[in-house]
Amino acid sequence: MKLQQIKVNENNNETVLFANDQFNAQNATLVLAFGERTFLEKSRPYHKLKSIYPTAQIVICSTSGQISNTNLVENNLVATAIILEKTKIKVSEIDILLNSDLQVLGNTIKEDLMSEDLKSILIISEGSFINGTELINELISQTKGDVPIFGGLAGDEYNFEKTIVGLNNDASPGKIVAIGFYGDAIHFGFGSEGGWSDFGPEREVTQSDKNVLYKIGDRFALDIYKEYLGKYADELPGSSLYFPLSMKENAKSEPVVRTILAIDEENKSMTFAGNIPVGSMVRLMKGNFDKLIEASYNAAAKIHKNQNHEPELALLVSCVGRKIVLGNRIEEEIEVVKEVFGDKILVCGFYSYGEISPTLNKVACELHNQTMTITTMYES
Repeated sequence: MKLQQIKVNENNNETVLFANDQFNAQNATLVLAFGERTFLEKSRPYHKLKSIYPTAQIVICSTSGQISNTNLVENNLVATAIILEKTKIKVSEIDILLNSDLQVLGNTIKEDLMSEDLKSILIISEGSFINGTELINELISQTKGDVPIFGGLAGDEYNFEKTIVGLNNDASPGKIVAIGFYGDAIHFGFGSEGGWSDFGPEREVTQSDKNVLYKIGDRFALDIYKEYLGKYADELPGSSLYFPLSMKENAKSEPVVRTILAIDEENKSMTFAGNIPVGSMVRLMKGNFDKLIEASYNAAAKIHKNQNHEPELALLVSCVGRKIVLGNRIEEEIEVVKEVFGDKILVCGFYSYGEISPTLNKVACELHNQTMTITTMYES
């Protein structure tokens, strides 16, 4: 595996941030390019990237901030180019604005990507229209839960207006891209941690429709939420990122975190990035600087503990909510990952509207919110 990372400004001028010796851009296999939606719409960087990496599969994704090898980057594109020397990849893309049936996505991925030597799938999905839980369930169904899946939902800074993704083209709304990695040479490590603290009583969901939550107990969900938010209530839905929801589907389930995408004042409901089933138990959560940063360290440490080989690349997908809460301390959660893996690893990634990563109990993947998810790669 050979790697290069560049930064591209709004005038499409690039700066090399990292490059292995003997990296040849002409041989790049895959390019992962992250930038804010408004930046991508203005600069339209695909043709620039294609001129640098002519034979690569190029994925472009809008974000709420880009993670480079050393820090957080804003108002610039960060593109990480990968030369896979022993590993094949295949790519697939669908447009859910043309067909919202996620089974079509599942069938397309099955036809385009499934084979006996499929090792893992990277999903880069639009984050505005998708129900993340249904996306995950369809992917698990089509892969029979045997293939680890990682990635995330695109972001749109703090705007929540629209997200855009592109495969071998400039990014546009509604796109979901899947990349399959094949063969025994490629190795992955997965870790995810939240670091949020529960507060307030645990309550039962009594009325919901998929990812739309109407009632908790005998009260409208939005009324309860506003009561807890206090002065932050006027800033919804953006202020909800300070106070995500912890959800357990049943008494034996591990809690997962859910982020609000939208509110409906008329129906007093809240729309989340993943499903909130009737009968599940929910609690509000709040962030603590040190615990959030420690969670990023722990996610990296779990991978490091379980791998015998030093990874070459780490893809970090962290939540926009963490970025808001951590504020000017945000780079610390990137720095602690580098602290665990050392200077030899290249770090890339983005701040998202939802994170996709396997869980420790060997589930192929789970939709996470408000977490730091880390995927490491190396070729043997």
